[in-house]
Amino acid sequence: MNRDPGCIFCRIASKEVGAKIVYEDEKIMAVEDVNPQAPVHLLVIPKSHIPTLQDIGDEESGLMDTLFQVIKRLAKDRGLSEKGYRVVVNCGPAGGQTVYHLHLHLLGGRNMKWPPG
Repeated sequence: MNRDPGCIFCRIASKEVGAKIVYEDEKIMAVEDVNPQAPVHLLVIPKSHIPTLQDIGDEESGLMDTLFQVIKRLAKDRGLSEKGYRVVVNCGPAGGQTVYHLHLHLLGGRNMKWPPG
């Protein structure tokens, strides 16, 4: 598994840094965001280091499907499925990405506004 020792999400995935883990399998983990923007704010993270959405390679075929299946499960487990929720992927500096390790935000538990940001 590709890791970057300077990346906070790689360090969380390898358990060098503590986080409240709410889901984990061989390839994916989900943690509670330390700065939540909604009553439910989870980060769904591949354990392998992929800096941005643009960096997903052919070898990660199916990764986004897997991430969204985990999100769907977490949303159901947290009672968000019926009323709805938001999934956000920030990509690059203009897209608001601050941690350069691909991750998806699952936000719910309140009404979301449009436009975001």
